[in-house]
Amino acid sequence: MNNKANKTARKMQRLKQGRAKDIPKEDAVGVVLHKKWILKTGGSSITDGKTGKMTARPQSVNAEEPIKSSMFEKWDMMDRDEQRSLAKCQESKENGTYRLMKKNTMTQEEELRRTSTTASGKITLNVPRRKLKKDPIPNPEVFRKIDTHAISAGRELRIRQIFSVRAITQIITEGASSDLDKLRAIWIWLCHYIEYDVKGYLGLSEKVCPPEQVILSGRAVCSGYSSVCLQMCREAGIECREVSGYGKCAGYRPGQSYRNTESNHRWNTVCLDRHWYLLDACWGAVYVDLDNRTFIKRYKEFYFLTDPENFINSHYPNEEECLLLESPIELEEFEKTKIGEATVSMSFPQLVDFTYKISQPSGNELQQLSNSIGFLTSTRHSMTLRLMPPKSGMYELSLFARPGSTSETFDWICSFQLECPSPRTSEELPENPHVCWGLQPDATSLGLEPCNYGNDFILLESGSFRLVLKTTRPLMMLCELSHKNLDKTLAEKCLAIQTEPDQLTCNVLCPYYGYYRLSVFVRDWANEADSFENAGNFLLNYTAGAVSLNELFPSGLSSSCGPGITTLEAGLFEFSHTEALVYTQQGKCDITFQNPQDIDLHCVLTKEQCDQPASQTTLSNHVLFTHNGSKVTISINLPESGVYKLGLYGKTSFKQEFTYTLKNAGVYLCDYILKNASVNKWPPFPCMYNTWKKGSVLFEPHAGQLEASSWVKFCVRVPGARGVSVQGDQKVDLQLSKSGVWEGKAFTGRGPKLDLAASLSETSNRTTILMSFSVLEP
Repeated sequence: MNNKANKTARKMQRLKQGRAKDIPKEDAVGVVLHKKWILKTGGSSITDGKTGKMTARPQSVNAEEPIKSSMFEKWDMMDRDEQRSLAKCQESKENGTYRLMKKNTMTQEEELRRTSTTASGKITLNVPRRKLKKDPIPNPEVFRKIDTHAISAGRELRIRQIFSVRAITQIITEGASSDLDKLRAIWIWLCHYIEYDVKGYLGLSEKVCPPEQVILSGRAVCSGYSSVCLQMCREAGIECREVSGYGKCAGYRPGQSYRNTESNHRWNTVCLDRHWYLLDACWGAVYVDLDNRTFIKRYKEFYFLTDPENFINSHYPNEEECLLLESPIELEEFEKTKIGEATVSMSFPQLVDFTYKISQPSGNELQQLSNSIGFLTSTRHSMTLRLMPPKSGMYELSLFARPGSTSETFDWICSFQLECPSPRTSEELPENPHVCWGLQPDATSLGLEPCNYGNDFILLESGSFRLVLKTTRPLMMLCELSHKNLDKTLAEKCLAIQTEPDQLTCNVLCPYYGYYRLSVFVRDWANEADSFENAGNFLLNYTAGAVSLNELFPSGLSSSCGPGITTLEAGLFEFSHTEALVYTQQGKCDITFQNPQDIDLHCVLTKEQCDQPASQTTLSNHVLFTHNGSKVTISINLPESGVYKLGLYGKTSFKQEFTYTLKNAGVYLCDYILKNASVNKWPPFPCMYNTWKKGSVLFEPHAGQLEASSWVKFCVRVPGARGVSVQGDQKVDLQLSKSGVWEGKAFTGRGPKLDLAASLSETSNRTTILMSFSVLEP
C-alpha cells in the first residue's frame, strides 16, 4: 500500500514539474489561452456555407443506418472465442508495447515488402512520403455517411458487448470503398468509444495497452489508442505504424528540453495510396483536465491526417523518417518556443473570411487595440492567428467570420482570454487593412498559383527583395509598400513591377530597417474595366544592409518594367535582358531583341538629379539604335554612376504618332532600370536625326565627341545612298566598299562639329544630314 502511495506521490510531483506524458495540451506556447467561449468540438470546427457561422461536428448522430442482426450475432460468437486469447498478450511495463499472437489480415510478408530495415535496425518507409491533407480530403463533409455509420455501429457493438478487434473493424468499415474510408471509420470509432485513462496515467490504476483490453475497458492512454489503431488497420488491410516520440503535452513548459529523456507520447502513421500520413487518435478524442483529474470528450478533426508542417508544432518522433517533412528538423529546433506568442487555429471545409478584434481591460471598459499585434494567415480550409501582445497582462480576443468571397457582414464565432506573463520584445507590426497575411484564400480564383511566401515573416538580410508570383492567366498587378517612415512618394520609388504572361514580379527596395507591408492587387489583363482586388499581403522584416535614398528606383516607372505582356503584344521578343533591373559592368551595355513587325521604336534615357529629386535630366545622346534586319540593338553609354530609367516606346499602328518628348514618346512598351556603379564616364553618341533610317549602321566612330585636329576613320552603312560624305572645315567623300560599307578618313580640325551626310535622292545631288559629331575644344 505504501509502495502504491509513494508511486502516486512521485507521479503527481512529476506532473507539477511539467513532465506530464501523452496528455494533449490545448496550446503549447509561451502565452496561456483561456477560452471564454468554446466551440462544441473544442477547437476543430466546420463552417456552415450558408451563414458562415462556426458550428460543431456532432458528438453523436441521430440518423442510424440499419445493421444486420445476423452479422452482430456472428461476430458475437467470434468475440467470445477471442476473449480467450487475452492471456497471450504480452505487455511491456516501460512503454506499453505488445505482441498479439493471432493471424492478421495483413501478413508479415506484405509488411516486409512495404518496409525495410537499415543496418542500424531502424525501419525506413519505402514509399513516397509527401502529400498534403487537402489532397485526399478536400472537404471533411465527404465523410458524413462514414462517420454516421461508425458512430451508430459502435453504439450497437457496445450494447451487444462485442469487443473483438476483428469484429469491430469488420462492422464499422462495412460499405467503405477505399482505404481512406476504412481509416476514417476506425478513427471516428476510436475518438468516440475510447476514453482517456486518467487514473492509469496518474498511477492510480494499471495502464491498459493491449488492444483487446483497451476495447474491453473502453479506456487507454496514448499507447493504447495507437495500438488499437495499429491492430484495426491491420485487420482492414491498411499499412500502419506506431510512432514513439515527444509530445508537447499537458504540463509542457515553453523551452522545455527533451534531450536525455524518455519518449512521452505515441501516435500513428498510415500509408494511403503509397503516401504516408500522420494521425493522433488520443489527441483527436479528448482533452484532459489535470486539476480535476478528469477528461473532457472533445473531438478534434485537426489530428486526422495532419500535414507534417502542422504536426511538428507538437509532435517529434524518435525516427527522422516519421517526421514526413521535406526538410527535417533537429530536436533542438522542436524544443524552441517563441516566448510571448500564442496561436489560435481552425479548419473548415469551405472558403471562410476571418477578422478579429483585440481588447484590453481599462477600468470598467475594454479598450480596443490595434490588430497589428496579430498575424493572421488563411487558406481555403484553415486559419492560423499568431498573437504577440506588446506587454504583459490580460487580453480579450474575439473572432469573426463570414462565407468567403462575399460582402456579407462578419458574425462573431468565439472569444478567448489571453494571459501574457512575459511579452515578446519586438517592433510593432505594420497595420494591415486587408487583415489576412500571405496570399488571400481565394487567390487562385483571381488567377494566382499557390506560393511559399507569406505564412511567416519574410526575413531580409539585404535591402532588396524580389517577389515572384506564378499566374494561371495574364494579369495586371499593382503593389503598395508601407513602413512607418515611408511617405507615398518615397514608397513608389521602392517598387518596380514586371508583368509577364505566366508570372508577376515585384522588385522591392528597403531604405529603412524594420517591418514592411507589401500588398499586391491584381485584375485580368484583358479586362481594363475590372477593379483591382487584394490578392496578398506580405510582411517583410528588414534587418541589415541599408539602401541609400539615392539608390532607389527612378520615379515615374510604368507598371510594365522589363519585357512582358506589352512588349509581346507589340511583337517584340528574344530580349537579351529579360528582367527589369540591368546592372552594367563598365557603365555601358547593349540590349538586343527581335522586331519582326518592324514597328517604329524610340528610347528615352533619364536620370534624377540628386540635388533636385523631383526633376530628371534627359540623356538622349547616350542611346544609340542599330537595326540589323529584325534584330534591334540599343547601345547605352552612361555618363556617370547612379540609377537610370530607360523608357522604350513604340508606334504599333499607323494611327499612332510619335511625339518625341519625355511626357509622350509613343506607346509605352516597357521601362528598364539601369544601375551603374562604375567610375567610367562614357561620352554621348552622335546626335541622330530622323533621316537616320532603319537598316543604317554606324560602325565607326561610336563616340559623339571627337578630338580636335585629329584624323578619324568613318565606317557606315546607309541603304539606298548614292553618296556619303563627312562635312566639317572641308568635305570628305567616303568610298563604297564591296561589302556595301562607306569608308574613309576625315580631319576634325578645330570644329565645332562634323556632320555625316548622304545623297538619298535618285534625281538630285542634294545631301541630307544624318548625324552630327561634336568636336572638343583643343
